[in-house]
Amino acid sequence: MIKYKLICKNCELKFDSWFASSKEYEKLKKFSFLSCHNCNSKKVEKTLMTPRLINKSYTYNPKIKNNKLSKINKKIREYQGFIKNNFEFVGENFAYEARSIHYNNKKKFKGIYGSASKKEINELKEEGIEAEMIPWVEDKSN
Repeated sequence: MIKYKLICKNCELKFDSWFASSKEYEKLKKFSFLSCHNCNSKKVEKTLMTPRLINKSYTYNPKIKNNKLSKINKKIREYQGFIKNNFEFVGENFAYEARSIHYNNKKKFKGIYGSASKKEINELKEEGIEAEMIPWVEDKSN
């Protein structure tokens, strides 16, 4: 795979695009299959790029990546623990329960958490109901 920085000669938009090889880029260019996603012009060409140099002293260490992932998962589990201890789980009924609290002025001593689609969350926000999506890590230790 190769990444080229391209420029549209019609609208001057600069963008990156990936190709299987430099020959593939040339073939697509020759048959006018390249187009600007902004103005749909076929006047797309490569522009100046800085080469990506490989640092010989760098060696990939998967332990570093796994360590970062472990720290992130640990932090998410901490948030999950806080949520489980301080909020009421409503399962798949999250959007319904959030609306009933908001519109019926139902007094809840605890906030709620549960499952909702991105569409449902956006609809709640449009109605002025505070709701957020957070990542959830399943506990697979059992």
